[in-house]
Amino acid sequence: MEIRRLLTIEEEVQVEGGRPVSPPLKKVAAVAVITNPFAGRYVEDLKELIDTGEELGTMLARRILRVVDAGEIESFGKACIVGEAGEIEHAAALIHPVYGRAVRRVIGGGAAIIPSTKKMGSPGTRTDIPLHYKEAATVSSHYDAMEVGLPDSPKADEILVALAVTTGGRPHARIPGLKKQEARGEDGLR
Repeated sequence: MEIRRLLTIEEEVQVEGGRPVSPPLKKVAAVAVITNPFAGRYVEDLKELIDTGEELGTMLARRILRVVDAGEIESFGKACIVGEAGEIEHAAALIHPVYGRAVRRVIGGGAAIIPSTKKMGSPGTRTDIPLHYKEAATVSSHYDAMEVGLPDSPKADEILVALAVTTGGRPHARIPGLKKQEARGEDGLR
């Protein structure tokens, strides 16, 4: 795996809707830009990218833990932007088969599916990483997103891979739905 860029983003929300957020909500993303070994050609076996996904899941989760403690993490999400010489399937190989398992090993659990998005783009393309409560994807207070991107990435032969977490739900969340304290397990139901 050849990494060209690494970026860690920390956002702290202290006021929302004119009201203080206490404790402040943190959103943290870790981003890597890698060379796509299959850019410009069709390859049947994507095992190399699947293995790279495990490495990236571990590395990006560890970068996030430099900013927040694992015990603070409530939501997570993942995303990929494939340069135009690649395929959407390259993104799927990176972030689906083993990436999430590596992330869970580092941050400590999370029964819910890690929401994701994939797209093709050129340098400067941004993406919104969907976020869900890590123990139950149906907890409505934690439906959120975090935008990431880099001005020079991804180049045609690259892939931008990202992981995002939060330390809570949306500030002052008040739409109806399953509450965090009611959730249990992957389906979010008691």
